[in-house]
Amino acid sequence: MTVFEELKRRGLLAQLTDEEEIKELINTGKATFYIGFDPTADSLHVGHFMALCLMKRLQMAGNKPIALIGGGTGMIGDPSGKTDMRKMLTKETIEHNVACFKKQMSRFIDFSDNKAMVVNNADWLLDLNYVDVLREVGACFSVNKMLAAECYKQRMEKGLSFLEFNYMIMQSYDFYKLYQDYGCNMEFGGDDQWSNMLGGTELIRKKLGKDAYAMTITLLLNSEGKKMGKTEKGAVWLDPEKTSPYDFYQYWRNVGDADVIKCLKMLTFVPIEEIEEMEKTMEGAQFNKAKELLAYELTKLVHGEEEANKADAAAKAIFGAGSGDSADMPSTTFKAEELTDNKIGILELLVKTGLAPSNSEGRRLVTQNGIAVNDVKFTDPKGMVDLSEPVIIKKGKKVFHKALIG
Repeated sequence: MTVFEELKRRGLLAQLTDEEEIKELINTGKATFYIGFDPTADSLHVGHFMALCLMKRLQMAGNKPIALIGGGTGMIGDPSGKTDMRKMLTKETIEHNVACFKKQMSRFIDFSDNKAMVVNNADWLLDLNYVDVLREVGACFSVNKMLAAECYKQRMEKGLSFLEFNYMIMQSYDFYKLYQDYGCNMEFGGDDQWSNMLGGTELIRKKLGKDAYAMTITLLLNSEGKKMGKTEKGAVWLDPEKTSPYDFYQYWRNVGDADVIKCLKMLTFVPIEEIEEMEKTMEGAQFNKAKELLAYELTKLVHGEEEANKADAAAKAIFGAGSGDSADMPSTTFKAEELTDNKIGILELLVKTGLAPSNSEGRRLVTQNGIAVNDVKFTDPKGMVDLSEPVIIKKGKKVFHKALIG
């Protein structure tokens, strides 16, 4: 099975500009491809997983990945799928986020011996001369065609700033620059980037001729990755300081039955034949086994085998014994002076442990039987919890948290 065939069997490809050319480049290890990452935070999150796993798969087949960090475009803001303008970041913040990204990407991608690159488009976008851009690049774009793109149509009703209108030109220029400087002949991205990606392909063709266009391939990743990584507590981060390995494991352990096979195919390196066999007989308790496999494989990929083993053991202690008492469970330690006779109000406890974002949400959880303390339902929103001994708080059926005095 070729790498291209595997990508298709795993459901990763949605649209392609030239399937035969793409097959040839990918299968022979001749693709130098890039995927863009916005440096809007100091950590990647699980919504980036699909791109990272794809980069790893293609690199394993001999292709060269370029991780393009949008330090320049991040100062403009992408209108795709957005309802408001993006907050502009300082140069210092972007540089810090770029360094964090590269460290996390190194878990997936081998950057040694020029096998892969991290490039920041601020290196060329911030030095561009405005008049030169208008003459050399702007002349290649039709305003009518740009306004017909879905990414702009979504914003037209609420207002599209000229700043955001330039995003397609800047992203297209990225491809043009990477093609010239690094021989980048392929771009990957999500479905909301399709118009921008085609703009880059078109710019290369117009500036460098049809021969260059023949080697400029644009692929489109399946949009499922855009739906991943959001919970009621916010994003699920790859940084263990933001999302603990245990919480990371639990996120994947709790995916819906309808999504587990899809996630195994798209995000793990479990052989596709094995996953397809599982899919044929998937029912009942087999869903839980598949979710455990998914959670373990992804936790190992991001946090290493030791942390994956610890998270797996903690989860099995929780769901097996029912007590949830595990050293690896997320916990919050309170100082004695924060408590009254070693007691704390249930609402304050829920907020300080992160199990509820506010007192009102905590009250809703308690009154709707969504909270248990040491396996006993807690139904009084004015009640106090005694922390003289460590307690296990359970939210719903699958979220556990330990609270203790330290």
